[in-house]
Amino acid sequence: MPERDVTVGQLLLAEYQTVKDEQKTRIGFRDNLLYVTLTVVAAVIAAAAQAKQSEMLLALPPVCVVLGWTYLVNDEKISSIGTYVRDDLAPRLAELAQAEGVFAWESTHRSDTRRRSRKVIQCVIDLLAFCVVPFAGLVVYWAAGQTSPGLLALSVGEALIVVGLGHQVLSYARPFNSPRPSTP
Repeated sequence: MPERDVTVGQLLLAEYQTVKDEQKTRIGFRDNLLYVTLTVVAAVIAAAAQAKQSEMLLALPPVCVVLGWTYLVNDEKISSIGTYVRDDLAPRLAELAQAEGVFAWESTHRSDTRRRSRKVIQCVIDLLAFCVVPFAGLVVYWAAGQTSPGLLALSVGEALIVVGLGHQVLSYARPFNSPRPSTP
């Protein structure tokens, strides 16, 4: 059986396809997390209202934090893949092919004049879904006046965790932080 030579270019193209497939999968998963969050929030609120049990709202923070953190981690990986393709893979392939503009879409789509405003709006939506809603649930629980010492302590801990997630959402938000350094 003859040996088949694999070129560096073929390896880089295979790597490109692999990371783009991962990125596509992560985008679908990430985007579905918002729908899952909305569904769970609606179910918890409906159950708490129907049962007239405000302590059921204490389920919102852990659920929203877990889903929000998963959303945030996937969003970061999606961005990291884009950065890797733009700053590492594309230049290596362009050099091998002695061409310019390899994978130009990876940079071109980022130059839209409304991109920053979309990113700000997305950050607000993320904060609303994963932080404001569970915090509002805590406020309703506290305002209901049916707190026990144990559940009150739990709710304060949950509030701190929600605030921590909010800080992470803002820390990762692209419109608010400096761009990542390019890889050499």
